[in-house]
Amino acid sequence: MTISREDFLARVVERGEYRGQAEADHAARVVLALLGEHLVGAERTELAAALPETYASLLRDAHPAAEPLTAARFVEAVVGWIDGATTATAQWDIGAVLSTVGDLAPAELLDRVVEQLPDGYDLLFGHPLPA
Repeated sequence: MTISREDFLARVVERGEYRGQAEADHAARVVLALLGEHLVGAERTELAAALPETYASLLRDAHPAAEPLTAARFVEAVVGWIDGATTATAQWDIGAVLSTVGDLAPAELLDRVVEQLPDGYDLLFGHPLPA
């Protein structure tokens, strides 16, 4: 069973120490829409299936990016989409959202997602790959 939107946001609020659901919702929408541009195939569809429909559609419906973003460029892209964000706050937002997603997805799926992305995304998900 997929987690409810309210439960998903509650987890993001807790992890991100947000003042409320609106702030967590905005971070989740930005991070997941951008992530959706960089995932393809079954991994994108399967990851979306672990999320409430509001957020699943952001992954599924994203147009593929012209080129993959490194983890550092992903952070900078999030900075550009959240008013007043800095690199540090964007990393915080990404961590709150992606670690929540990582907890909801089966470990094997998360491994495949991280393998599909450039180096460094494992840390953004809070799922470091073995050295």
